[in-house]
Amino acid sequence: MPELTGKQRRYLRALGNELKPVVMVGHNGLAEPVLRALAEAFHQAELVKVKLQEGFLGDRFEVAEELAKSVSAQLVQVLGKTILLYRRHLEKPRITLP
Repeated sequence: MPELTGKQRRYLRALGNELKPVVMVGHNGLAEPVLRALAEAFHQAELVKVKLQEGFLGDRFEVAEELAKSVSAQLVQVLGKTILLYRRHLEKPRITLP
């Protein structure tokens, strides 16, 4: 999967502004249910927003990288306690990157 360009990241961040977080990471961190929920979210959409709950104590940047790697996605943005991930749908891509 090629690295996203700056222009593509800006485009995806703009699309991500409208999204609500669909996966929550709590004090248990990256437990199996979180990874399953994230994989399921990528079946529904190519752009997924993840929220780190108040009980989460880990490093947000490390968790973002690990989440992206675990589901073969690309990290678009870490903003506060919100992580934005992108994975192109192989059969029916909906987002056309610039």
